[in-house]
Amino acid sequence: MSAFEAGTTDVAELLRSRIRDIPDYPQPGILFKDITPLLADGPAFAAVIAEMAVGYADVDKVAGIEARGFILAAPVALELTAGFVPVRKQGKLPAETYAQSYSLEYGTATLEVHKDAFEPGERVLVVDDVLATGGTAAATAELVKRAGARVAGIVVLLELGFLSGREKLPGVPVRALLAV
Repeated sequence: MSAFEAGTTDVAELLRSRIRDIPDYPQPGILFKDITPLLADGPAFAAVIAEMAVGYADVDKVAGIEARGFILAAPVALELTAGFVPVRKQGKLPAETYAQSYSLEYGTATLEVHKDAFEPGERVLVVDDVLATGGTAAATAELVKRAGARVAGIVVLLELGFLSGREKLPGVPVRALLAV
C-alpha cells in the first residue's frame, strides 16, 4: 500500500516519505535527493503531479528541465492540456537553439531550447524536481524569455532553501511543494 493510499493527504508529508537521501552522490559532499521511490508509487506520483499543476490553468506550455524535470513536466502539461517543451543539455536538440550556461552546486553546464519552441507572448510554466542554487532554473527562465515567451512561474518538488536558489530568480514566482 502506498503512503497516499494509507491516508497521507498532505503533499509535503508524502514527499518526505517518498524522497530518499543519497549521501556523497554524484560526488563527495553532495546529498542527492532521489525521487525514484515517489515515481514508483502511482497514487503518490499522481497526487504530486496534480498539486504541481494547481494555479497554472492559463499556461500555454510547460518546460521541463533535463532530465528529472522531464518526468514531472510532461504529466503536468497533460494535466493542464498545455504543450510540453524539453529544455536539454547542450548538443541534444536537433534544430536551431538558444543556449544558456549556468553554475550548479557541483560544476557548470549549458542548457538549450529550440528557437521555435515558444510563440511570442506565450505563458510558460517551468517544472523541475529540485531548486538548489537556482542556476538551472534561472538559465531556463532566460531561455524562455529569449524565445519571446513569458515565465508564468517555476514549480518544483523540493527546494533546498539553505542554497538560496530563489535569489537568482527575482520577479519570478517560485513554488516548491516541500522546502528543506
